[in-house]
Amino acid sequence: MLITSLPVTDLLKIVFFILSYLSLSACNDGVLNNPYSASSGNNQAVLYSSFSERPRHLDPAKSYSSNEYVFIGQIYEPPFQYHYLKRPYQLEPLTATQMPELIYLDSAGKALPKDAPAEDIAFSDYIIDIRPDISYQPHAALAKDQQDEYLYHQLTQAQLSDINFLNDFTQTGTRELIAADYVHQIKRLVHPKISSPIGELMKQYIAGLGEYAETIKDKPLTALTGAEISGVEVLEKYRYKIRIKGKYPQFTYWLAMLFFAPMPWEADAFYSQQGLIDKNITLDWHPLGTGPFMLEENNPNLRMVMLKNPNFHADYYPQAGEPEDKEKGLLVDAGKQLPFIDKAVYRLEKESIPYWNKFLQGYYDASGIASDSFDQAVQFTGDGELGLTAEMQDKGIQLQTAVTSSIFYMGFNMLDSVVGGSSEQARKLRLAISIAIDYEEYISIFMNGRGVTAHDVIPPGIFGFSEGKQGINPYIYDWDGEQARRKPLQDAIQLMQEAGYADGIDKQTGEALILYLDTAASGPDDRARLNWYRKQFAKLGIQLVIRATDYNRFQQKMLNGNAQIFMWGWNADYPDPENFFFLLYGANSKVKQGGENAVNYENSDFDRLFKQMSNMENSPERLAMVKKMQEIIRHDAPWVFGFHPKSFSLFHDWYYNLKSNLMANNKLKYQRIDPQKREVSRQEWNQPILWPVLLVIILLILLVLPAVRSFQRRARETIK
Repeated sequence: MLITSLPVTDLLKIVFFILSYLSLSACNDGVLNNPYSASSGNNQAVLYSSFSERPRHLDPAKSYSSNEYVFIGQIYEPPFQYHYLKRPYQLEPLTATQMPELIYLDSAGKALPKDAPAEDIAFSDYIIDIRPDISYQPHAALAKDQQDEYLYHQLTQAQLSDINFLNDFTQTGTRELIAADYVHQIKRLVHPKISSPIGELMKQYIAGLGEYAETIKDKPLTALTGAEISGVEVLEKYRYKIRIKGKYPQFTYWLAMLFFAPMPWEADAFYSQQGLIDKNITLDWHPLGTGPFMLEENNPNLRMVMLKNPNFHADYYPQAGEPEDKEKGLLVDAGKQLPFIDKAVYRLEKESIPYWNKFLQGYYDASGIASDSFDQAVQFTGDGELGLTAEMQDKGIQLQTAVTSSIFYMGFNMLDSVVGGSSEQARKLRLAISIAIDYEEYISIFMNGRGVTAHDVIPPGIFGFSEGKQGINPYIYDWDGEQARRKPLQDAIQLMQEAGYADGIDKQTGEALILYLDTAASGPDDRARLNWYRKQFAKLGIQLVIRATDYNRFQQKMLNGNAQIFMWGWNADYPDPENFFFLLYGANSKVKQGGENAVNYENSDFDRLFKQMSNMENSPERLAMVKKMQEIIRHDAPWVFGFHPKSFSLFHDWYYNLKSNLMANNKLKYQRIDPQKREVSRQEWNQPILWPVLLVIILLILLVLPAVRSFQRRARETIK
């Protein structure tokens, strides 16, 4: 009945009202497509980013993944950190007052001079002094009553009935950071409930840690304070000592990793309560640190939010860097107090295209470049260099590239009867495959050129890496006077003949050579890559069979030594060749020792040099030793040296102080956001286009209007 009495003019008024409402909404709320609430910013410096994979561990003794370090790297503070701007990478104090005092001792405990031979050094003492002005973030585990008793260390069922989330605790507290907190964390590394990924490794280095592990293996985490490690000692309130077996200069790098961040004993006392564990309120889910940020919201199915730590100690932006940093604007904030960002919001984005679109709309502050978006973001200039497209330049978007301190390689199981071992037959087969697999083509096809072919184990930026003619692998490449060129396929075919596999036929059996690539990659995106590998092997007449399985079974194959050929990779823990050569050290065999030597390579000369090199400071003598080790590896070819990935990062012009730092985990505190500039761009890029809506409404009116008029006319005639 309503429509029979609705004049056409009223329909037009409704259309006008709808359009006016949309326009006012756009004006009042900023834009119609904003994925954040209108009050989410409140003129705060808020960083908007994303994550695609749910973090498994937020306990610094357990975590060893880059997607987890994005969060806990901003929350926990080891005693040392990497200088944000200086290159080569340099360590500097973070919570420590100075770099560690290092004392060498002989087997009788007598101090030795700094230049003592490595073979005379039985122990190395690292003495660390920490600053007295540092406090923990507000946390329920540290809350006390007026009698100085902890409020929540012995929760009753009545108290637990009102608790579902950590934020349900009404009281929080804090206390000062002390040396005992660092010692407590070292104890946690070997507790069986923690299962730290570096626990076994540290037993080899830290004096008394193995014996301590035996002492506490059947005790709860709350009992850690009841026993001591012979080589780790609190000397004073703000001073502690770590004793290392022998000489191990790289240990200082470990002291900049989150495994050695402090942990108050109160955290274990609080989180060990079964009532909290049953509600998933654990340290592995809710960190407690001294860093610039604290985790406010942990909802990995939607978003994770970090807030500025109100108790954060005095910390300042560096006042010096590389010569070009000033010109790039990286020293504008020199000497200013950190952090600059008030809040960091990370939203779950499993698909790259929605993330990319939101980045272009200004709703994310930075982005990588997926293959689907590569051509939209970057283009090749006339001289062959990569640059931003006009669309990106018009938005003021900036590009940052860096070759990562990592390597992806194809590994041969050296325990395998066909591709493994030290025989000339197997070695030449491995070299032939290394020449045939055209990683230059792989980088072009599958990575949009975002990679650099590897000539040995060490990536760019690490001591021992050489560029140009001096750095080529002469077994796989030739130097044409300007650049390295992969040896012709004919060289690989010749090696196949010498190995007894002419045309891919085993001369001993007369049968075709069949090799097996074991992988956990079996998705749609992986099939093209796997087919590409088949074609590379087919160049030599080799039939490559892909044995795909799930990740857990693949890992078990690797541990059992049942994989023949596989793809593997490694990211640098610290900027030292030892962190890459140990991947081929015989004592680290995955099958024999459960170590990171995934190919189970063993060469007595290499192992001897590795032990010597590991105990040396960077010097010409050490460099010469590194070169000898590189030559051994290139000759034996346990790996097909694949490539070092090249990262491409885009960021908006309201995002400042971004410099690629492949070692630092705590970069967020240095970065700055201009929220006003961002809001102006969002408004400009996301204005609602209302004319299509208006056009559709008008068309609908024109279509419906004759029927309405006819209906009204018949209604009037009926009334008459």
